[in-house]
Amino acid sequence: MSFNKSRGGGLGVGGEELVLRGTISKKWTFLLCLGSFCIGLLFTNRMWTMPEPKEIIRRSTIEMEKMNLVSGDCAPKSIGDAKDVPGEVPRTQDAIQTLDKTISNLEMELASAKATQESMLNGAPSSESEGKRKYFMVIGINTAFSSKKRRDSVRATWMPQGEKRRKMEEEKGIIIRFVIGHRSVHGKMFLVFCFKSLRVHCRRLCNFKSLTCCYLNTKLLFGHIHSATPGGILDRAIDAEDRKHGDFMRLDHVEGYLELAAKTKSYFATAVSMWDAEYYIKVDDDVHVNIATLGNTLARHRSKPRVYIGCMKSGPVLAQKGVRYHEPEYWKFGEWGNKYFRHATGQLYAISKDLASYIALNKHVLHKYANEDVSLGAWFIGLDVEHVDDRRLCCGTPPDCEWKAQAGNVCVASFDWSCSGICKSADRIKEVHQRCGESENAIWSAKF
Repeated sequence: MSFNKSRGGGLGVGGEELVLRGTISKKWTFLLCLGSFCIGLLFTNRMWTMPEPKEIIRRSTIEMEKMNLVSGDCAPKSIGDAKDVPGEVPRTQDAIQTLDKTISNLEMELASAKATQESMLNGAPSSESEGKRKYFMVIGINTAFSSKKRRDSVRATWMPQGEKRRKMEEEKGIIIRFVIGHRSVHGKMFLVFCFKSLRVHCRRLCNFKSLTCCYLNTKLLFGHIHSATPGGILDRAIDAEDRKHGDFMRLDHVEGYLELAAKTKSYFATAVSMWDAEYYIKVDDDVHVNIATLGNTLARHRSKPRVYIGCMKSGPVLAQKGVRYHEPEYWKFGEWGNKYFRHATGQLYAISKDLASYIALNKHVLHKYANEDVSLGAWFIGLDVEHVDDRRLCCGTPPDCEWKAQAGNVCVASFDWSCSGICKSADRIKEVHQRCGESENAIWSAKF
């Protein structure tokens, strides 16, 4: 019994020691873990300090500045500048407009390059290919087959002749040509053209009310049509006149009053393919022009890539049939009695090279209205074009232009508004030249 107790007691004591050792081991484990965790926190705080709020704000500011720099504004901005958001709007709009103008300039340059390429492919002379100098301006004088007296009066007054004209081309870069068409019409097309033109002509000028009026104007009409036939009398007369003076520019165009818009389009397209000039001018053969004054006027606008210069007007859209300048497409301009958009009067206007190239490139899709000057203005409506209204391009005949010349404000062009040109110009343009013309040496002393 004692042995058992003793053994049992021994066992009891050993068991308590084992139980005690196991208990101490767990406590030490817990303490060691807790100590390791505290040591770890202390080590971490020493090696990695959390950024302060000020530092976070500073880094955010730096990132904002970097983003502003990338967005295109090279001036660093602070957080306070964010309050000036309304002030940023105008600058942003200006930047957008500048970008739009740059794109527009590139498009116009591309159009000019395409026009030059087409002219070279078609065999037209090119100033670059021939190594010739660039010209300053090309003046195209719109004329008709029946206007020989007008042409002679222009040659005798403001248009240099012979060696002087060639010298002006070489030294001043000014080209002057009478512009006229000579396209042939054959067979049935000729007859259809005759009857259609006769019907439109009588309706426009006479409104079918006067047979005498229709008969008289029919003679004039058939004179124009006959000139477009191959080997016509008037056509051969133009050829002979050109051989004598060498101052014509022939167009692939059917002449006729109702085709003035098409003729204008053909003139600019042909001129830009023949001469590389800064400006292209259209003037009627019953208008007096001071060439040096015209050159000085255009030279002031050289910094403008797309400029349209003339006496700007906005006349009424005439919807009534039978009146002069009737507009068949009057409904396109809004309500009855509305006015046209601003455009240069047709007696004389000038456009820059980019605009002439634009017409040459898009001549097949540019719409023609009844009036030539309205058509030209319509072609530029959707473009980034600067319209220049200069009243010196539409002075009256003496005494108006004479008074202005005496005051030192020499006119560029003179004509009578009542006649849309100088009334009876073949007889009166010499008087206008004597009283309103610039000196003979003005063109040679001018520097463009």
